[in-house]
Order: sequence, then C-alpha cells, then structure tokens
Amino acid sequence: MSFYPFEELKVFQLAEQLADEVWDLVISWKYFEKETMGKQLIQAADSVGANISEGSGRGTPKDNQRFIRIARGSFNETKYWLRRAHKRNLLNKAQTEDLKKIIDNLGPCLNGYLKSIGASKQ
Repeated sequence: MSFYPFEELKVFQLAEQLADEVWDLVISWKYFEKETMGKQLIQAADSVGANISEGSGRGTPKDNQRFIRIARGSFNETKYWLRRAHKRNLLNKAQTEDLKKIIDNLGPCLNGYLKSIGASKQ
C-alpha cells in the first residue's frame, strides 16, 4: 500500500468541512442544546475525519477499510443528529441546505474511497 497524505484526499477535506460547519453552528446554540445533542453532533462529525486519517496511517488496506467503515457509521450518526437539529428548529433552511451539499458529496466519496482501497492489489 503506497502512502498518500490523508490531508490531500477529497473525502478527508469534505469530512473536515462538515466538522467545521457543524462546530460553527453548534457553538452558537443555547446551553441546553449544546450540552445534550450539540456535543454528540460535534463528536460524530469530528469522528468522520478522525477515522479517515487514522485508517490512512494503518499498515494494510484491510485496516484502512475497517476505519473507513467506522467513518461511514459516524457519518450516518452525524446525519441523524442534523435531522434532529433541523426538526427541533436549531438549524434554519439555509444552514440545512448548506450542510446537505456537503453531505451529498461526502457520502459517495466515503463509499468510493472504501472501494478504492486495496483494489489494485487483486
């Protein structure tokens, strides 16, 4: 497996963008919202990029794939919390649309990256 800096991966850049956008939104919420669902939302969003970066540092494609699968789980958890935030009127329409653009790109990128890992070794 050749080393490719995770910071240059589009999938990582999208994950980082999502995490930063989530942080910027949650930081302005009231105390109760931040302490209940805000912390969980931030942790889930941060976990996507963290798992991409950790997987890229592993020695085998199989290890990397495992971390990308974990990243996909965190991605889905992030989507869940964003749905709850929207339903509870913590996100306005423009914020929701901005996040949806990132999510609509990140999901397929995660799947594509997972498929690409180790594909050339077969």
